[in-house]
Amino acid sequence: MRNSLCILLFGLAVTTAPAMWAEEKDQGGQASRLELYGGYNYVRFNINASASVLQPSSQAFNANGGDGQLVYNVNHWLGVLGDVSGYWATNGTKAGAAMPYLFGPLAHIRRGNVTPFVQTLFGGILTSSGIATLGWQTHFAMALGGGVDVRVSRHISVRPVEAEYLLTKIPDALNNRQNNFRFGAGIVFRFG
Repeated sequence: MRNSLCILLFGLAVTTAPAMWAEEKDQGGQASRLELYGGYNYVRFNINASASVLQPSSQAFNANGGDGQLVYNVNHWLGVLGDVSGYWATNGTKAGAAMPYLFGPLAHIRRGNVTPFVQTLFGGILTSSGIATLGWQTHFAMALGGGVDVRVSRHISVRPVEAEYLLTKIPDALNNRQNNFRFGAGIVFRFG
């Protein structure tokens, strides 16, 4: 799966490179109008996957997958972010899929080639029967966190770290609230 993600990111870079290197003056610290991010994510889901008395009261799922984000920058420090990701989650005895879709504000601190950011996102999470108790279900999700982008050229940045608290409200026969951790890294392409 990691090899497929690397091939996908490389293919995206090769196919979009001509448009990115078209004539455009560097705005010196100004934000590009659009930013497109793609990368790898790891999520630690803390979900009780069954109400059965044979299950422990809480189980954790390790999830690996990909994440895509589109940011529209309103000005040099504020953007509107849409985030869609997909994960395959396992806990040793069960497996399932999870697909969060989140939206919200993103604030940048642009200082030279290093751009730290924070974001607060709200939306939902679609889970399969391996994670939720009754087939495919959609539930509330929220993410709060941030990361760092390191500029390598006018149109490309590397995101070595993005870390977030991910709240999900998946029915789990306990309190229907999971405090999860999401970690990611990838590449940012800037347009306009």
